[in-house]
Amino acid sequence: MAERRWRICASEDLPDAGLGVRFQAEWRGVPAPAFAVRWAGKVQAYLNECAHIPIELDFNEGDFFDLSRSYLICSTHGAYYRPDTGLCLGGPCKGARLTKLAVLEEAGEVFFLPDAQP
Repeated sequence: MAERRWRICASEDLPDAGLGVRFQAEWRGVPAPAFAVRWAGKVQAYLNECAHIPIELDFNEGDFFDLSRSYLICSTHGAYYRPDTGLCLGGPCKGARLTKLAVLEEAGEVFFLPDAQP
């Protein structure tokens, strides 16, 4: 069976440490909100859910980075996460992680791979 891939966006829609793109993922067989960002040249994707309380991170759509553009941040709690690993470095869920999703960047497009491990 061919690996499923769902198009998220064009590669150019994800500037490094810029606005992210929200998309609908599938997590454990259930639809779930997710997002993709580019950090240090590589696309990263996570469920759009704070590790503290399951609420979406971005208050303004696609705005996942803090003001320094160095960390992903929960707009509600201020928990901040490493963009490359999803590890929470500070806030009420320090030490917890965002749920990472598998993505592929190929031929100028970014895809979510629902059947792959990140």
